[in-house]
Amino acid sequence: MTRLTSDFWVSAYLTRLRLHDIPAFVVKHGDDTAGAVLVKLNTLDGRAQAFQRRFDFMTNSRAWELLAEGEEAAVDASLAKQRSMDPDLWIIEVEDRMGRHLLDEAGLSD
Repeated sequence: MTRLTSDFWVSAYLTRLRLHDIPAFVVKHGDDTAGAVLVKLNTLDGRAQAFQRRFDFMTNSRAWELLAEGEEAAVDASLAKQRSMDPDLWIIEVEDRMGRHLLDEAGLSD
């Protein structure tokens, strides 16, 4: 199975968010080819969630799962820890009061 590069996936994700008028930006630019991508959802009320993509061996597929949730500072600390362990990591921040991140839409787990 052919995988998309991280740079291509991030670009497509940011475009999809833009088409829904959901602000998002790259906080940390990782490895263009194979860097892992974390998505932070900032609901602009002092709270946030962070998501990571995992491979599910039972279903032979990828899925987004919650990495951290709570006060924005605590989520940022969790992301900083991940960042310190993986210099190739991408971090995308999505800002949406309604909590939309689109990660559950078709094509975004690939």
